[in-house]
Amino acid sequence: MRPPARRGRRLALPALLSLLTCSLAFALVSKDVKKEVKQSKNLEKSGISEKNDVDLKGIAFVIQSQSNSFHAKKAEQLKQSILKQAADLTQEVPRVLLLHQLAQQEGAWTILPLLPHFSVTYSRNSSWIFFCEEETRIQIPQLLQALRRYDPSKEWFLGKALHDEESTIIHHYAFSENPTVFKYPDFAAGWALSIPLVNKLTKRLKSESLKSDFTIDLKYEIALYIWDRGDGPPLTPVPEFCTDGVDSSCATAFHSFLPLCGNPVKKKDIFVAVKTCKKFHGDRSHCGKTFAILERFLNHSYDKIAWLVIVDDDTLISISRLQHLLSCYDASEPVFLGERYGYGLGTGGYSYVTGGGGMVFSREAIRRLLASKCRCYSNDAPDDMVLGMCFSGLGVPVTHSPLFHQARPVDYPKDYLSHQVPISFHKHWNIDPVKVYFTWLAPSEEDRARQETRKGFKEEL
Repeated sequence: MRPPARRGRRLALPALLSLLTCSLAFALVSKDVKKEVKQSKNLEKSGISEKNDVDLKGIAFVIQSQSNSFHAKKAEQLKQSILKQAADLTQEVPRVLLLHQLAQQEGAWTILPLLPHFSVTYSRNSSWIFFCEEETRIQIPQLLQALRRYDPSKEWFLGKALHDEESTIIHHYAFSENPTVFKYPDFAAGWALSIPLVNKLTKRLKSESLKSDFTIDLKYEIALYIWDRGDGPPLTPVPEFCTDGVDSSCATAFHSFLPLCGNPVKKKDIFVAVKTCKKFHGDRSHCGKTFAILERFLNHSYDKIAWLVIVDDDTLISISRLQHLLSCYDASEPVFLGERYGYGLGTGGYSYVTGGGGMVFSREAIRRLLASKCRCYSNDAPDDMVLGMCFSGLGVPVTHSPLFHQARPVDYPKDYLSHQVPISFHKHWNIDPVKVYFTWLAPSEEDRARQETRKGFKEEL
């Protein structure tokens, strides 16, 4: 406690306190001003500044959309939200592009093949290409404010940073000595490329073809390509690019809802086939068996069963969540659903659903497949890749859902899984599969609470 003031100094105490307060405030302000000046100089050196003038006409928005009717509708809703915000701000209408409408080529979803188009079309009148997913929510004023910190005349790769917590098979065990060192963007939060970087990447694409045969984790592989072993820029984390959206300064947010478009599909409308035998398929390449399952489903099961799900014997899957997800798809359309991979997409290859996370087929998709002449080139061929090749030839696109997973939970960043309601994982290696199921996939009160929140969010829209 402060000792009582002497009686003779009582009258001087308020003046003294006022003087001390003013002196302290002046010292703090001076210190803050010096700090701000120093930070401003550092930002200017790095190309980051609050003074860069960016408006909506300087941004081309690219929604990473899909042609399936459910996904195309979601992307269109986001496009209209962006345009409405622009109108409310009385700004010039920005360019909002839907990825699936930009090009008919098989590999358009991998983004890199489209960079030359972006370079030619937008390099004169734009400063940024901003990419986002169909469920990303964007606050335009905050986005403009965030982008104004970065000099658009320099090469920038912006996003919310993810990193591996341990070396993982889906990234070919890269950076095994320190997996946390390499950062790649969480697409759900949105990510941006400055036009100078787009132009640089375009020149590189024209001089050398894409080297990798397989596209497994697109966000990681794009970051790896841009980084170019240190010759290109690493990802710059932007704190306003969010997935939780709890901070008012967030320019983006992502709602972790399990899609529900009506009543969940009934269990009797889903036929589940598990590929297994007593030897557990040491090589797991069993195309002949998969096509036998397809034939049986189409010709020997009840006609009213709308959906077929094929999984491995070490796939962990939530059927109740799958029932919710399938309520958003029309079984009368040819639907081929799961986690999308790509093979040879830079040279006319195809997309496919990786089998370990589960492959979902509508009856119509199977009908079209079996009506064609496309079959296994050998009984032990990789079934998921053969199916991808066949459906590509038939013009049936893969419908991607990030809720299916080819690997174990430990193989993905915690921040990435934190905004998902996963439907499947794959492999029992070095894990307790029962524990993984009850931790990540078992029906819970949280699932039901999410659905109630989802209903409330729909009403807000």
